[in-house]
Amino acid sequence: MQGQVAGDDAGGAGSPSRRRESSAAARLVRGPIIVGAGPSGLAVAATLSRHAVPFTVLERSDGIADLWTNRTYDRLRLHLPKVFCELPHARFPADFPTYPTKHDFLRYLRSYAARFAVAPLFGRTVTCARYDAEASLWRVTAVSSSSTAAGGGAAAETTTETEYVSPWLVVASGENAEVVVPTVKGRERFGGEVLHSSTYRSGERFKGMRVLVVGCGNSGMEMCLDLCEHGAMPFMSVRSGVHVLPREMFGASTFGIAMKLLRWLPIKMVDRLLLLVARMVLGDTEKHGLRRPKLGPLEIKNVTGKSPVLDVGAWSFIKSGNIKIVPEVESFTGSNGVRFVNGDEMAFDSVIFATGYRSNVPCWLKDDGELFTEDGKAKAEQPSDDDRWRGPNGLYRVGFSGQGLLGAGADALRAAADIAGRWQAEVAAAVAGAKVSSASV
Repeated sequence: MQGQVAGDDAGGAGSPSRRRESSAAARLVRGPIIVGAGPSGLAVAATLSRHAVPFTVLERSDGIADLWTNRTYDRLRLHLPKVFCELPHARFPADFPTYPTKHDFLRYLRSYAARFAVAPLFGRTVTCARYDAEASLWRVTAVSSSSTAAGGGAAAETTTETEYVSPWLVVASGENAEVVVPTVKGRERFGGEVLHSSTYRSGERFKGMRVLVVGCGNSGMEMCLDLCEHGAMPFMSVRSGVHVLPREMFGASTFGIAMKLLRWLPIKMVDRLLLLVARMVLGDTEKHGLRRPKLGPLEIKNVTGKSPVLDVGAWSFIKSGNIKIVPEVESFTGSNGVRFVNGDEMAFDSVIFATGYRSNVPCWLKDDGELFTEDGKAKAEQPSDDDRWRGPNGLYRVGFSGQGLLGAGADALRAAADIAGRWQAEVAAAVAGAKVSSASV
């Protein structure tokens, strides 16, 4: 089964009742340009605000945190305790649960943006960002659209292409900008519903249905749990090994325990301890079809970026057989059939691809300063590399460390402090120049 990225719909010629116009403009902005109004972009903007540095945030959707707002299922909660998910300068409200719901988190983010006066320019899709070496400036092109009534009842769609110009560019568009949907042979013959997890909201409408969930990460596991609780019959397709850990050990967060142990012990030893306790709590996952990788959960996270699954209830349904584990999908065989790589075939009413997302940075960033790989991920560095967030020519990346919200917050603090220092130096130079000019008159 080959992986394929599902990108934006380019669209066709459009309805005859609509006509398209375009205009172009250029805009020199004060302070840095921040691409993305998710948690990473908000964290950078808030920190710049505290440094009294102006900024411009460009966001392609119509609101902050588009992923959390529009592409997550209803029952989603933060998988880590709230103390590990706070953005810089603002704690979660005391009345929030230890693991906030997605609605709690969105309320927190909206309050955060309001508190630090972060007002993104929404509906701006960045199509190109290039460094102008001659002018020592970043030129960022963004497209926005608006519709107005026209003569004869036809709607006129005006597309505005604006070039934003600044000495600094912060890439905060995230590791989860575009959905990834595998290419599966025979998909066009499948008569049931096929969807990506980004459009799944609840298992309620799947009651009584046989549903194949492709992918065994945190989202795939939790959707299987949700389907079970709504009376569906979920099957989870597992392609490779996966580490399943209890969300809590000895009454404390597994992640929190791991972070404390890493202060004193090497990562391989911490992995051994985590797996020992996981086996005591969960039992042997391989007996139920979930083979563990050779590398430990923390080590594989460092090497590949793949997070272990923190169980929130699905494991008990797997052990009871209510969630059935099946092999990797080989092809669709007919109106409702799916063939697996071991040759078995089964019939399903629906298929959900819980196959994740990817970065879209390579589509628009033309001068990446060797900060990104060809597929838009952060280039690997040593954990001790304190400059992983900074590139040449005033380029920064935030939210690509693979360390979740905690890592994004840390990089936001560093990037904003660096920009603030450069901004203040420019302001001081401008003031000194103005004094000299005034004295010479």
